[in-house]
Amino acid sequence: MNVPQDRKSDYEPKIVPEIEEWQKRPLSAVYPIVYIDAIVFNVRSEGIIRKHAAYVILGVSEEGHKEVLSITVGDNESAKFWLSVLNELKNRGVRDIFVLCADGLSGISEAISAAFPMTEYQRCIVHMVRNTLKYVADKDRKNFANDLKTIYHAPDEETAHRNMLTVSEKWDKKYPGAMARWEANWNVISLMFKFSETVRKVIYTANAIESLNSGYRRLNRGRSVFPDSRALLKALYLATHDLTEKWTNVIRDWGKVYAELSVMYPGRFS
Repeated sequence: MNVPQDRKSDYEPKIVPEIEEWQKRPLSAVYPIVYIDAIVFNVRSEGIIRKHAAYVILGVSEEGHKEVLSITVGDNESAKFWLSVLNELKNRGVRDIFVLCADGLSGISEAISAAFPMTEYQRCIVHMVRNTLKYVADKDRKNFANDLKTIYHAPDEETAHRNMLTVSEKWDKKYPGAMARWEANWNVISLMFKFSETVRKVIYTANAIESLNSGYRRLNRGRSVFPDSRALLKALYLATHDLTEKWTNVIRDWGKVYAELSVMYPGRFS
């Protein structure tokens, strides 16, 4: 949906009903894997420029296709907020999610338990790595990143946990607390080790949502401040349409992934 620059002012009012229809469209009953991510934009609110997050929910269908389920713009995170977002998915037809991958969004774990009690929560490894390396000097970043790989590339949970302790011991004196999140959140990091490497890669790489985010970040480069949250939502909707138009392929090795998930979550595919 590429709109010519000289026609955007005429076109934008007409897009509002289309966005509302898209936000309310019926969804499939089952999404085996769902990702939630946030991107921050500058938005003018009551004359003040504030940081607003756009929360993007991306689902993988039973057929292995990627689909953006929802985009919500807000400046607040809480269990109540996330419960309303997840309940909206339920109201649109979603009845089951096997694994939900997200960063440590405030209140997300409690909301998942309330809305989808059978859903398992997996902390996003991409964000864990990124947040850890924020504490690390440039000269050490490559070595530290390689050490982190020994955790999430480990063959099993026991080895991964042992490697995590080794990495913590190696770097803790130089970067105190850098590994604290890994230790504190191990119960929601280690979930992926119950799966084969094929399924794990689908869960921890999050390539689909990362490619979306790179497209969304271009909006920040083209416009430093959005006049309001409605303008941001319009821009995100148009960008989503453009970015997902070419999504025709299924997730790599989806046949193997489907077979394994069928065994791990018996009777839950529709």
